[in-house]
Amino acid sequence: MVKFENYIVEMELKQTDQTLLEQMRITEFDIDNRKALLALSNEDVNLLKDYRPIIESRVDALVDTFYQMQTNVAEIALLIGDADTLDRLKNAQRRYVLDLFSGIYDLEYVNNRLRIGLVHKRIGVEPKLYLAAINVLKSLLLEIIFETLPEKTERQAMLAALDKLLLFDITLVFETYIRSLVSEIEISKAKSERYACVLEEKVKERTQQLEELTRIDSLTGLLSVRYLNETLTRTLRTAQRRHEPVSIVYMDINEFKAINDTQGHPHGDHILRAVGAAIKKISREEDCCFRYGGDEFCLILPNCEEEPAREIYINRLNIEISRCLKNVTLSVGIVQTGPDKYGEPDALIRQSDEEMYAAKKASKIDDRSGNAVDVEKTA
Repeated sequence: MVKFENYIVEMELKQTDQTLLEQMRITEFDIDNRKALLALSNEDVNLLKDYRPIIESRVDALVDTFYQMQTNVAEIALLIGDADTLDRLKNAQRRYVLDLFSGIYDLEYVNNRLRIGLVHKRIGVEPKLYLAAINVLKSLLLEIIFETLPEKTERQAMLAALDKLLLFDITLVFETYIRSLVSEIEISKAKSERYACVLEEKVKERTQQLEELTRIDSLTGLLSVRYLNETLTRTLRTAQRRHEPVSIVYMDINEFKAINDTQGHPHGDHILRAVGAAIKKISREEDCCFRYGGDEFCLILPNCEEEPAREIYINRLNIEISRCLKNVTLSVGIVQTGPDKYGEPDALIRQSDEEMYAAKKASKIDDRSGNAVDVEKTA
């Protein structure tokens, strides 16, 4: 999550590293093109510049009247707030009005107009309020123009020039306003996409954890039986390519039901955990050891013939179990397949199961006859 937050901060910083002109790709050529589109000519510029002295003499009264009218609007009064803010706004408005009649509408002028749009967006001035304010300002300027320019032709030329310049300003302010909205959308989109990636990673991680949990038998720590056929099939294919033998070992705890019935299921679980731990301890890294179900276990031994399998999973396992459990024995069936001919997974498991039951049966006969139990049949 920290990486996600840093990513968003970096994205926002990349934008603030650029000026508004750079962000919006506005050049001197673009400014000239905008003026041409609005028919804002050099004659218009000269008219506005020549009229500046009249505006300068009346700008303070104009600004005071402008804000008297603005503060009568509840929404605007709420945005302005205190007197200090109002004073700062009056100073800014004074500069704005004088700039209208400066006759210099270059990159600096444009950048100031762009900042007006950005500030309006940040403080929450809606477009309708901005346009209403422009309309109020224009009406006040018209009063001055009508008062000071009685000659109709001259007055109409001044009004046309002012209309073009105000429209020039409005387009800049609105482009900044819109770009700010688009930027917010892009940042929100980036946040959403990144958050989705984080969630996807978490889901993937949790899914892997759940898959791992389903792969492992919670009681014994051995692999779950649901992956037995899949693992055996994969092991047999590999063995065929390498021309190697595979041994399948099937084991069952003798008299386990009686143990559960007489000593309780907790003790039975203890025995299952101990047998699972013993199997893992003597297994090779490449071996796949499964709890088949109940007190039965199935082991897949790649590149291992039957005799070495008997040595490992009868003699050594018998020794390991005897260290932690008393009077617990296993019946074991072992089947080898390959390297000349390979059986089918289901058939091999079934065959090893049958071998295990044959060993269990032989073990019971030996017990009844009073003979020692054959170590190759029980552990």
